[in-house]
Amino acid sequence: MAELDAVRPVRTVGADHVALREQVLTELRRRIVDGEYLEGERLTETRVADDFGVSRNPVREALRVVEAEGFVEILPRRGAVVATLDQTAVRDLFAVREQLETLAAGLAAERAQPPGIAALRTLIHQAAAATTAGDLDRVAELNSAFHRTVIDLSANRWLQSMSAPMYHHVHRVFRTGAAHRAPHSLDEHTRLVDAIEAGDSEEATKAARLHVQAAAKAALAQRPTA
Repeated sequence: MAELDAVRPVRTVGADHVALREQVLTELRRRIVDGEYLEGERLTETRVADDFGVSRNPVREALRVVEAEGFVEILPRRGAVVATLDQTAVRDLFAVREQLETLAAGLAAERAQPPGIAALRTLIHQAAAATTAGDLDRVAELNSAFHRTVIDLSANRWLQSMSAPMYHHVHRVFRTGAAHRAPHSLDEHTRLVDAIEAGDSEEATKAARLHVQAAAKAALAQRPTA
């Protein structure tokens, strides 16, 4: 057994290929979420490889992942294209979001500690400043950070793991309507944090539900029908 161990090749977690694949995946996802690659835009392996200055192998692997995540779909005779978020997709997204966020809000009201609540207040203040400055990309980033923090404060590891992929899509939807939604979202976030700080699980759940429903209504108004 010792002899076999001596000759067995060692594959390290930090291998260059793995690192490059993850870098390509992160950047590809970011470009889709931030709208640099538009809905319906064709993403060939060659095109993306040229954009990133890499070979086609890590691009091929990254495209498989973003397809599984719902950011890309494979169409006959076109290949990979950026998925379109029509009204059906948005409704499905917000239906799941409402269930997860209302649960998280109620748990956060029961479990959050002062440092976590302070972190939420800070994110609201930063978002207000970014809104005033018209920095909508920053507003979208802070919006996602706010909701991820509420999830973290729920101290429920299942919620944390299940919601993580969803927030890439939430960020993508919010970003397109940030100019309209930002001021309303700030007010709704403040109400939610007030309830969490008061330890009022019922009010926090209600605030989260109303917030998600308002966000869904705004998102649907901007989206094409299926």
